[in-house]
Amino acid sequence: MANEPKPTTRIAVFRKKEIRKAIHNNEWWFVIRDVVAALTDSAQPDGYIKDMRRRDNELAKGWGQIATPLPIETPGGPQKMNCANTEGIFRIIQSIPSPKAEPFKLWLAKVGYERVQEIEDPELATKRTRAFYKAKGYSDDWIEKRMRGIAIREELTDEWEKHGIKEQKEYEILTAEISKAAFGLTPSQYKKLKGLKRENLRDHMTDLELIFSMLGEASTTQITKVNHPDGFFENKSVAKRGGNVAGIARKKLEQETRRKVVSKENYLKKPQSKRIKGSNK
Repeated sequence: MANEPKPTTRIAVFRKKEIRKAIHNNEWWFVIRDVVAALTDSAQPDGYIKDMRRRDNELAKGWGQIATPLPIETPGGPQKMNCANTEGIFRIIQSIPSPKAEPFKLWLAKVGYERVQEIEDPELATKRTRAFYKAKGYSDDWIEKRMRGIAIREELTDEWEKHGIKEQKEYEILTAEISKAAFGLTPSQYKKLKGLKRENLRDHMTDLELIFSMLGEASTTQITKVNHPDGFFENKSVAKRGGNVAGIARKKLEQETRRKVVSKENYLKKPQSKRIKGSNK
């Protein structure tokens, strides 16, 4: 359904484990593989889910009613992932023998109540996202850039959708084109440079990397609005042009400062707020 609102991805935290969630039908739906990973500490949650469904025939029979593929934001663009609402997650928990199950049920109920609050006051969702980054040790300046980057990204994906982009793979390719033109690296190459795996690349970018990411995507949005590309190949050309705006600016700054913008820095081990400002080695 092209006119259905796109779910907006948020991050929830259960005992230091990140669980992606999205609003669908006016309630929170949780990425099933994230829930399973949090409850089992499995390094291969997809394999665990397959085994779980083999063991539990009733769960397997009702899987189509429990699991709903929803577009979840990733560094490479939206990806369809199986999600379940609170009721569905409770059913899945029944098949997971974990001492974390009861605390997780209480956590799930709390998150569901927060959604009710956010319906009454939409600003709470933004406040909670800010609080999430603050709790992880990010500086206020970085959080402001990250929040602005999220808004710019959403505006860009809205424009892509208006101009004929529908498939998840197309979003990934267009995002990679912007990144290559802006930084000389695709998102997957960028993550490898920073030593990341499933983590969100932008949550591990420095201030300058965030700024040039925003410039590349904002430029692509503006060119799209003016040129009205139609379909994947025309949008791909525009993505390169938008990313190139950021690439030219990045190279100019590097020339003036004699320092690279692209950095191996990430915040897996050391909070961003404790990093030395301006350290891009």
